Amino acid sequence: MTNYEPLLDAEDHPVTNKRPPRVASLDVFRGLCVFLMMLVDYGGSVLPIIAHSPWNGVHLADFVMPLFLFIAGVSLALVYKKVPDRFEATWRAVFRALKLFFLGVILQGGYFHGVTSMTYGVDIERIRWLGILQRISIGYIVAALCEIWLSHQTWRVMGFFKSYYPHWCLAISLSAIYAGLLYGLYVPDWQFKVSPAAALLPSNCSSLYMVKCSVRGDLGPACNSAGMIDRYVLGIDHLYAKPVYRNLKECNVFNGQVPESSPSWCHAPFDPEGILSSLTAAVTCIIGLQYGHILAHLQDHKRRLENWSLFSVSLFALGLFLAFMGIPVNKSLYTISYMIITSASAGITFCILYLLVDVYGFRRLTFVLEWMGIHSLSIFVLVSSNLAIIAVQGFYLHNSKNNIVHWIITCFVNK
Repeated sequence: MTNYEPLLDAEDHPVTNKRPPRVASLDVFRGLCVFLMMLVDYGGSVLPIIAHSPWNGVHLADFVMPLFLFIAGVSLALVYKKVPDRFEATWRAVFRALKLFFLGVILQGGYFHGVTSMTYGVDIERIRWLGILQRISIGYIVAALCEIWLSHQTWRVMGFFKSYYPHWCLAISLSAIYAGLLYGLYVPDWQFKVSPAAALLPSNCSSLYMVKCSVRGDLGPACNSAGMIDRYVLGIDHLYAKPVYRNLKECNVFNGQVPESSPSWCHAPFDPEGILSSLTAAVTCIIGLQYGHILAHLQDHKRRLENWSLFSVSLFALGLFLAFMGIPVNKSLYTISYMIITSASAGITFCILYLLVDVYGFRRLTFVLEWMGIHSLSIFVLVSSNLAIIAVQGFYLHNSKNNIVHWIITCFVNK
């Protein structure tokens, strides 16, 4: 199994018979993604500064998703460097994306009930359809089809940007469609009902909330068009029930519960991996694809690093300019400024890892991350399903509650 597999320990192999040279920094980068995911998932409740930003702005956790998407794109450029049979390659890519999507539905759709409950199963009427793996699968298939079907000229003849201008046209088109829908759609007033289980209400009653909008181009938690599209297409019962914007001061969350005195939208579900934001998330994959082209076509370290560095710095400057012009850096909406800044950050991170691992050979310092990158899908499944935590929780002293997991939750999470 080659280390060029997109995202996690993919089963895909390059469609050429010639095995490309190993680039260890790809595995290290992938392992870093998994490590950061575990760090922010379990450490975010203890250190809120590394958890997801409630709305605008970025914390450490907000870089994890773009890192996954970026490295998937880089890997795809190597997997599909040469494609003898486009139809076969397309079928393999579609099948791979579908496997990732439905694995994500099982892991994050509500099937597993958490470390405090040994039960499982989910009501189909309330299953969450979108999540981390689902978003990666969408970005993966868009970038894969882009690489397989959009023709390009020879690198040495045309140069970096001109060789892959159809890719750039697609990325710009997706960004334009996203911006048009985000700023152009009219969002009317809307209402929703919170089930007794979700609101901790008596079983014979429910809460009906009204959200006043009647606006166009609003980028707040209550009246953005991204949430409206998800409510219409997916249904409000299929969205993420505990959105991070509940940590805003307006919602006054206490012990994980939103008081009735808070604005009505604080009680509403919202999916940060929604339909509209998947458009710009796919662009992150396409940007990673271009870094992969540099890796595939340039052979010496210096030229690779020069191209990556110039590309990363240019993107970062563009992202900062857009943020300065008023486009907020927002992970939940996956705004264009957020997409560009985090993609540039991923590129800079990849440059550093490539320099350390593949140029200077410091693999002993990163062997744990490299191992995690090789087995990243397995680790992702164990972490997302809480199976790893449940396994640790099974070892206790005298009493079943006298275990490491219970001690950590008691001392830090519920503090």
